[in-house]
Amino acid sequence: MEKIGYQVSLRRIRKYMDLNGLVSNYTVKQFKVHKATCNEDKVENKLNREFNREEKLDVVVSDLTYVNVKGKWNYICLIIDLYNREIIGYAAGKHKTADLVYKAFSKIKSDLRKINIFHTDRGNEFKNKIIDEVLQTFNIERSLSKKGCPYDNAWYNNIRIHSSLNYLTPIEYKKVSL
Repeated sequence: MEKIGYQVSLRRIRKYMDLNGLVSNYTVKQFKVHKATCNEDKVENKLNREFNREEKLDVVVSDLTYVNVKGKWNYICLIIDLYNREIIGYAAGKHKTADLVYKAFSKIKSDLRKINIFHTDRGNEFKNKIIDEVLQTFNIERSLSKKGCPYDNAWYNNIRIHSSLNYLTPIEYKKVSL
């Protein structure tokens, strides 16, 4: 809303949603979390919460989230370029696996050799022989968040504005910077 001149608090949005009988999809159905072990590798956090990047593909981040599709939970893996918060690779599937991450990598249209750092949380889907081979083949450094600190999440290319991009969407920012 700030992009069009309005500053609105979450409380005010909640008030208007309540007045109009609106309910968030994610408050209706709850996802049941399955406790999984964490990747304990001694990999440094090279990103160190420095999310603003001056060069395309310097650092890409990835995360998986779940969505409800026709009453069944599915996963989406997104790979995002921190330069302009653009989703450069994605894949969806029924299971949270390294294969889903690999499929997201395969959708990247840019030269993978230009990626310097691949940063993720410590989910086991990111620690697998397949992913290790991709990173090694294209000489991409791995960076992992600290355990229990997954601060890198997904963005949207054409819709979601970012304060770090002067309240532009990733695609608008990319066009302006060309």
